[in-house]
Amino acid sequence: MKVLLTGATGYIGSSVLSRLLSEGHEVTALVRDAAKARTVEEAGARGLVGDVTDAVLVAEAASVADGVIHTASTPEGDAAFIDAVLGAFGGSGKPFVHTGGIWSYGTSSDITEQSPLDRPALTAWRGAGEARVLGATGVRGTVVAPALVYGRAGGLIRLLTDETDGGVRLIGDGSQHWTTVDVDDLAALYVLALEKGRPGATYIGASGQNPTVRELGEAIAAGYDVAEGVRPESDDDTRARLGEAFADALLLDEQASGATARTELGWAPVARPLVEQLATGEYLGESVAAH
Repeated sequence: MKVLLTGATGYIGSSVLSRLLSEGHEVTALVRDAAKARTVEEAGARGLVGDVTDAVLVAEAASVADGVIHTASTPEGDAAFIDAVLGAFGGSGKPFVHTGGIWSYGTSSDITEQSPLDRPALTAWRGAGEARVLGATGVRGTVVAPALVYGRAGGLIRLLTDETDGGVRLIGDGSQHWTTVDVDDLAALYVLALEKGRPGATYIGASGQNPTVRELGEAIAAGYDVAEGVRPESDDDTRARLGEAFADALLLDEQASGATARTELGWAPVARPLVEQLATGEYLGESVAAH
């Protein structure tokens, strides 16, 4: 399949690119500059330099593609990109995989695709784009909603691993759950959604591992020899440190299983749980003191 991919040099998108290429797909990666084009070309894709807001460029690229995966979703660029892709696809029935996020469901102990939406201020902008893709006619539009992504020594877990002076500094008191997914497992879900996703469907990308932030912090302390253990803080202190909108998203208490993606698409996450990787010291591969 000829696939137009955005965000191919980003955290999620680079893993999606690798997965697409490993499964024999032909990828055109829309990137912002020549250096990034060289990066994706070295990986085996075709680099296309431009911006997601360039409607003419996007439409031309989409018109010769068999499908699109949009991982570079932003509040500034989504409307133009989505309109260009949908216009180019017309009534072709081609697949268009868009990116959502788990935070859109707010606090819940059992998040499914049928759960009511309760978007925090940080991600309220996502709603319009998701609705446009899911409601499009003549296109096989789907949304992948990633949980908190880890793997390749990156992701938001670095908020904890990089704050260890005097103890691992938690987000709030650490009692909230973060539902998690490995970045390479997530990439497999994007490709499955492209290949056989149901039109109008959202797929939550969650491994079923839902540790509390305190559990993550304690694992970091154990795995990376942080003698002081963990250091909780008040919600207000977290908001002052990280900004209110970002903090409020991180303070959400969320748990999910990702069961729909398993049942409908045959998705099978294989990565070791994040807590285990942190507790054994393998996540970063070296002491957090060096980070």
